[in-house]
Amino acid sequence: MNARFSILLSLAMFFFANPIDAQKPILPDFDWQGHRGCRGLLPENSIPAFLKALEYPVTTLELDLAVSKDRQLIISHDPWMHEGICSKPNGDPVTKSEAKQLKLFEMTYEEIMGYDCGSRGNPRFPQQQPMRVFKPGFRDMVEAVKEGALARSRPMPQFNIEIKSKPAWDNVYTPAPEVFVDLLLKEIEYLGIQQQVCIQSFDVRPLQIIHEKNPDIKIALLIENLDGIKSNLNKLGFQPDVYSPYYKLLRRRHIRKLHKMGIAVIPWTVNSTKAMKRLRKKGVDGIITDYPNLIEEVEKHQ
Repeated sequence: MNARFSILLSLAMFFFANPIDAQKPILPDFDWQGHRGCRGLLPENSIPAFLKALEYPVTTLELDLAVSKDRQLIISHDPWMHEGICSKPNGDPVTKSEAKQLKLFEMTYEEIMGYDCGSRGNPRFPQQQPMRVFKPGFRDMVEAVKEGALARSRPMPQFNIEIKSKPAWDNVYTPAPEVFVDLLLKEIEYLGIQQQVCIQSFDVRPLQIIHEKNPDIKIALLIENLDGIKSNLNKLGFQPDVYSPYYKLLRRRHIRKLHKMGIAVIPWTVNSTKAMKRLRKKGVDGIITDYPNLIEEVEKHQ
């Protein structure tokens, strides 16, 4: 089964199982982002998860990118087959000892499609519905989302794209940052979504390259350290559009400081309505969540 036919079959099966109802309103003034699609409800970073997220008032789909042997952009949090969720083509679960040897960078897209990364479910997300899915190509996902948004008569979402890279992975799990960036910028141009993307990373190197090559592309700096705003921005070397910290590290004074600099604040990954409401009151500009089905409950009280 070739990749295009498999994608179309997945689309048909998804819409058959999820009939289109009247759509909920989209909230344009606050950036609700579906993390890895909607990881709390369907297998992460899968086409069904991104399509499911379109049922809710998300404005942005958040995703992670790796690169295959044949230089396809693959949507995956890890640049390998994770032992927690993936099974080999013969049906055997990937073991911890072999996971990091199953490098996406050493597999073609067709080979990657042979691995099932959804049927086992995810014990961290008990509401997640298990289903057979593979790690999709970025182009196939964007085209599926375009079709899904059109079918639901809702606006096309934005895409918050994380480049998964770190120095120790260069030319082992991922290409060098400049090669990675060139692949992504070329694909964004091909898909005609330059105005609909934000590129994020914990690794400042690809963000610096993007800023130099195409300063019009929106950039978010991901943060999970205690180094402070000034230190983190100095490492980056320029002012990003978005500062995106782990939500438990975020204080009201940080938001005020960043807003004075003209930088939006969008924390990750927030999965309780209590925390979402608290962050909304503090003044964040968006929230990244595994559970976009909680958005309407939070918005009732705004």
